[in-house]
Amino acid sequence: MAFAHLHVHTEYSLLDGACRIRDLPKLVKELGQTAVAITDHGVMYGAIDFYRACKAQGIHPVIGCEVYVARRTRLDKTYELDAESRHLVLLCENETGYRNLSYLVSQAFVDGFYIKPRIDLDLLRRHSEGLIGLSACLAGEIPRRLVNGDYDGAKEYALTMQDILGEGNFYLELQDHGIPQQITVNRGLLRLHQETGIPLVCTNDAHYLRKEDAESHDVLLCIQTGKTVDDENRMRYEPQNFYIRSTEEMEELFAGYPEAVENTQRIADRCRFDFTFGKYHLPEFQLPEGYDSPTYLRELCQRGFRARYGENPAYHRQLDYELDMIGKMGFTDYFLIVQDFVNYAKGAGIPVGPGRGSAAGSMVSYCLRITDIDPMQYSLYFERFLNPERVSMPDIDMDFGDTRRGEVVDYVRRKYGDDHVAQIVTFGTMAARGVIPLFLSCKACDIKTEALNELAILRDRFGGKGAKAAIVTTEVCNAAARHRAAQLGIAVIDLEELKTCQIVHRLKVIMKAE
Repeated sequence: MAFAHLHVHTEYSLLDGACRIRDLPKLVKELGQTAVAITDHGVMYGAIDFYRACKAQGIHPVIGCEVYVARRTRLDKTYELDAESRHLVLLCENETGYRNLSYLVSQAFVDGFYIKPRIDLDLLRRHSEGLIGLSACLAGEIPRRLVNGDYDGAKEYALTMQDILGEGNFYLELQDHGIPQQITVNRGLLRLHQETGIPLVCTNDAHYLRKEDAESHDVLLCIQTGKTVDDENRMRYEPQNFYIRSTEEMEELFAGYPEAVENTQRIADRCRFDFTFGKYHLPEFQLPEGYDSPTYLRELCQRGFRARYGENPAYHRQLDYELDMIGKMGFTDYFLIVQDFVNYAKGAGIPVGPGRGSAAGSMVSYCLRITDIDPMQYSLYFERFLNPERVSMPDIDMDFGDTRRGEVVDYVRRKYGDDHVAQIVTFGTMAARGVIPLFLSCKACDIKTEALNELAILRDRFGGKGAKAAIVTTEVCNAAARHRAAQLGIAVIDLEELKTCQIVHRLKVIMKAE
């Protein structure tokens, strides 16, 4: 019997998921499974990394997200009524589904954010095509109602979800981690299945890769919540069964419901979305009447050439060469867009740098006043910037005055639309030197005996005799150091490089055509 994990939280479920994307497909392959999904909490940050890692291992990637659904509407933001949201797993069946899920997740941040990024049923109804839904974990709306004894309400909600997503596109999600409440929920889900015909699927809400990783995940949760490992009242996942189970384990857990096991693979087989890399989707530059992009770019360059160089036939041959290359490689609109917002900044009195990097070797950039460095004077090579063997988009590095660069971004938003412009996100990672003092780390590759002794003292001082100190480190910690740590009751936990926070990049902006 085939099985596929359809509820998996990677490191992009920040400080909650500990499934490293680089290792996830390898483990799935080792277990003899052929597909796996990514369903991070409220975000799709890891989708491309996950897709590429899966493809490299010959594993079929299923792109999804465990979204947060507002209890009322996503626009309601009263703490007493809206502080809690409900979970719902959404998987992309095709490109339309991916576009819709991306839009839902974006809107969850843009106008639905309140504690968590939230969607609502109205938004989902308008963007449900191409999506497959699962009822989620104990934090899902249907499980919550079943736990609270509201079977009729759970049934009503399940039928609503089936209506929104379409018959055959919504599944009741059985889980068994050894949590008593799941017994109640599963009984209710089985009854719902019998009365409504909504199909069943089984999942294991995976937050870490292997069973033995539970301790590391516990430390991760402690860092998220500011607790120590000896705090009995801390947030924790118990029993420690939130890992990538084998097919045999899932078959044994749900032996009475083989259809629920088989549906995992059926759903994975339906989800056939593939990314297309190497294509650029630039927004359309607003051209003056009577022009196309190549002729307008050439005219702007001719004007700039005369202003910069006067009449110089030898230099003009270089300009013609560059324009021809830019046109052949399809980057005409790119230069028009960049020159537009650079010249806007200069016209508004916003400080603009003279240019740097390989773009300074382009006469076109110089004539358009994107750069102010004469490539002919300094014998700079255009080919370092753009040549037929470089298939990626050329990188034009720009510097704007830090107090007013936001005005440039605002100009681009106004011109091309908020739905076509976004700043990129970067991520902080957990390095050994950055772990908070509650979870003490070694700052060197090898753990020194003195450091271990200090940790032992601090463990006893801050955690009591029953507490464990944790060294958050990486595999470079040698065997002898690990043995010494074990002797002292110190857990060496590999958490380094896990994503810990998201940061909006102040300087990088993405623009797209659609």
